[in-house]
Amino acid sequence: MNPDPIPYAHQDISQTDVEAVVRVLRGDWLTQGPSVPAFEQAVAQSCGAAHAVAVNSATSALHLACLALGVTAGDVVWTTPMTFVASANCARYCGATVDFVDIDPCTWCMSAEQLRVKLAYARGTGRPLPKVVIPVHFAGQSCDMMRIRQLSEEYGFRIIEDASHAIGGTYGRAPVGSCAYSDITVFSFHPVKIMTTGEGGMALTNSTELAERMGRWRAHGITRDPARFARPSDGPWYYEQIDLGFNYRMTDIQAALGHSQLSRLQEFVDRRNVLAEQYDAAFATLPIQSQQRPAHVRSARHLYVVRVAQSSRRGLYEHLSASGIGVNVHYIPVHLHPDYRQLGFAEGQYPQAEQYYREAVSLPMYFALSDAQQERVIGEVRRVLMQPARAA
Repeated sequence: MNPDPIPYAHQDISQTDVEAVVRVLRGDWLTQGPSVPAFEQAVAQSCGAAHAVAVNSATSALHLACLALGVTAGDVVWTTPMTFVASANCARYCGATVDFVDIDPCTWCMSAEQLRVKLAYARGTGRPLPKVVIPVHFAGQSCDMMRIRQLSEEYGFRIIEDASHAIGGTYGRAPVGSCAYSDITVFSFHPVKIMTTGEGGMALTNSTELAERMGRWRAHGITRDPARFARPSDGPWYYEQIDLGFNYRMTDIQAALGHSQLSRLQEFVDRRNVLAEQYDAAFATLPIQSQQRPAHVRSARHLYVVRVAQSSRRGLYEHLSASGIGVNVHYIPVHLHPDYRQLGFAEGQYPQAEQYYREAVSLPMYFALSDAQQERVIGEVRRVLMQPARAA
């Protein structure tokens, strides 16, 4: 009999989560009612940010963040090639041009040194400097935000932290989401992330103006504030569309789930860190490279990625899949997708990201992964990677 399959990621829904959602279902509000602002306030308070704007996905949050910072046609936005495509697509939605900064070979996050070199080259050659830089906290680990912030002050760009992987993590003493080193931070609440709203996202900021823009644009650009009306109100029902906005709203159903999940956020992150440390210890003698973590950073551990010899990667992936163990690859470098190749990107432009991609496999990592299940994963990884040594 084949053992039960182990997914590479999975949400954890408690009875308390179910009851929170049921209360909304039995109440008066299903779409955007009182549960949404309550969830926003709770996340903002948890992260130490002044404002939070809940939306229907992290992709929507990234789009609104770009718009709020004035990204438009003719602007340039830089991000990392080692991310999900939404980190780059959000700038293109605004008509901007996207470019990339290669990753650090050890942390796999955007390299602050490569960012410095690219900025200096652009300034020295008269090329456009970025209006916005979007560092991505890969696998839950914060980028070198202090250095990136220093560069932003020198070169005049704004910062959106794509922290889709990283709620519950910290950078120094600052929680990810505090916006201590950025203008806006974006979280994802997709089911494979640290905590979930089913589908959803959030943008955090310490700027009242940015929060108001994003809040208005998520709801069609409509205002009910008389102080913003262009003409006298017709009555208490009156509203005006003052911007071309979108329907990016989160529902009360989603917000209730998220608010309940938030109460277990540190429990989720603590368990993920234990699992990662157990993987680290088990793989210490194997030909595996894992993500290096600076001492001042606590990762939320969204992913546990191993890098193996390029010649072993596919065999490891296929063996684990055949053994009922869910694996994945995060990510195909954005610039190598056909849509981006049509923009002029090509292999060889970002060598660290490309080499990472040839070697990476994401192993199971989620709150409810048991020690016994993890031992099974570890055993199967050993079975593949120790075969050459036995053959020799």
